[in-house]
Amino acid sequence: MLSELNDKQRQAVEADDGPLLIVAGAGSGKTKTLTTRLAYLIAKRGINPESILAITFTNKAANEMKSRALALIQKITGNSIHSEPFLGTFHSFGAWILRREAKYFNRTAGFSIFDDDDSNRVLKKIIQEFAVKKEKGPAFFRREISRIKNEFMTGESFRGDDGQELVWEVYERYERALEQNNAFDFDDLIEKPVRLFQAQPSVLEMYQKRFLYILVDEYQDVNMAQYWLVRLLAAKHQRITVVGDDAQSIYKFRFSDFRNFLNFEKSWPTARTILLEQNYRSTKHIISASSGLIAKNEFQKKKNLWTENDAGSKVLVVEHDDEFSEADYVVQQARERVRLGKRVGILYRTNAQSRALEQVLLEYDISYELFGALSFYERREIKDIVAALRYAHNPKDTMGIERLEKNFGKRRAAHLREVLPTWAREKKPAEVIAAFMAAVDFEQYLKQHTDNFSERMENIAELIYFAQQFTELSGLIEKISLADTFETSANGRKKRHIHEGKAGIFLMTIHVAKGLEFDSVFVVGVNEGVLPHQRSLFSPEDLEEERRLMYVAMTRARSELVLGFYHVPSRFLYEIPPETVDFKGDRMLNDEDRYIDFD
Repeated sequence: MLSELNDKQRQAVEADDGPLLIVAGAGSGKTKTLTTRLAYLIAKRGINPESILAITFTNKAANEMKSRALALIQKITGNSIHSEPFLGTFHSFGAWILRREAKYFNRTAGFSIFDDDDSNRVLKKIIQEFAVKKEKGPAFFRREISRIKNEFMTGESFRGDDGQELVWEVYERYERALEQNNAFDFDDLIEKPVRLFQAQPSVLEMYQKRFLYILVDEYQDVNMAQYWLVRLLAAKHQRITVVGDDAQSIYKFRFSDFRNFLNFEKSWPTARTILLEQNYRSTKHIISASSGLIAKNEFQKKKNLWTENDAGSKVLVVEHDDEFSEADYVVQQARERVRLGKRVGILYRTNAQSRALEQVLLEYDISYELFGALSFYERREIKDIVAALRYAHNPKDTMGIERLEKNFGKRRAAHLREVLPTWAREKKPAEVIAAFMAAVDFEQYLKQHTDNFSERMENIAELIYFAQQFTELSGLIEKISLADTFETSANGRKKRHIHEGKAGIFLMTIHVAKGLEFDSVFVVGVNEGVLPHQRSLFSPEDLEEERRLMYVAMTRARSELVLGFYHVPSRFLYEIPPETVDFKGDRMLNDEDRYIDFD
């Protein structure tokens, strides 16, 4: 078991009881180390499996850790264990506790778990009772309530913000509605056990006696509620092992706070820290390039990532004229690598960027897998606009108008019946889209009914940009219809699961790519305002998270990394050590016409 580990990994596995922080750099065998420590505690230390709690963030990670740990234990002892540790996600653990302690919240063990749709329906009724102005729909309140629970806020701290009194009143009414429905929402599965432990010391002590060893994966991603759940459980015995990499903390939008990782030694003054710095995934050039980039971040645990792998080729930075030429280049390059049996990841900052790539892949009839998102033309806001365009182009298309009637009401749909065909004759396609959005107050509609408004507006902006290439609506409709036909056909072109080790082309956002690896990685749209995203440009904290996002993208690559940009190159391209980069383009990165003083 230990013979397959390097010295640092072995130290982590064999570490004595007490708080242990394992700082695991990208590709350094994090899962292997944590899994082996779990098996070591049972097989070598003789710890009762039922007294061990191992928490991950995804079911996939939990299942992988469980199967590998059980296989290791059987290999060492020659026997299967009669009981198992609790190995699951934060939310599955929280649900397990609430099933046993539901009475403290006036629920029964048979409670329901509300999803977002359930919560939004409840909030819609509450908002109507409060006569809330239409600009604040269920999605707004759902997000705020989620923030209250994940950041573990009190009424006093929350209502201290201007204009938040109404939100707190809606929150309190929402909580009563959950109780009346014998239900918890998804955020409750973490927050409510923490509230319980704080209010009922005897209940906390019971679980502290049950779980004598606690292991936490991806600790850099915990939010405040998750932090307190683990801290309270481990406070008595302090046998807590956490593993993670602050350089890969990219989920602030889910309320994760990587300061919990950085401050681990402050939370646990007797903690031991072990750095896993040997990378087994990437070439020397990729490691040097990504390490040089992330070194620019101020708030981090310094580490010196290294590898015994070959130097490999330098990171290739390619300049393109626009997103269309970039997509064409990337797709053709990816196709050649797949023919050689390579596994290719095409990564991007926002879902909207998949449109040009999908369009080119479909036109070349190249199979691909889109992971973690709907294809561009399947997204709700795009389908709404396309429905309007279809009716404008063909007034006999009743399916399009029926969708608009369902979403925007009969009165607005009747108005659209009258004006859309006229707009189709008199306006360019992009102007038709703008007119439709104004007619139905589309931005306000999305604010009220969706919880990722900014991302949906980026998708719309991408569609408008594409529409600007056409002077006639018929040409745009034909392009969209043909793409949609490919996308919805039953030919297996797109799937929703990545098969480990399988050759092919995989499209996804960088957030989705975390934890995955590919032979070749193409990161598209490495432009200023895209990566880093324009929303981050005026916040040093947000800009550092964008740099971590870029680092995650770069470290997905095993042997080849290609970074593409058009228009204004990202500041991150300037931060990569030049000796690790080859440049391909008509102009150099230091072209004075495009120089930006980022300081």
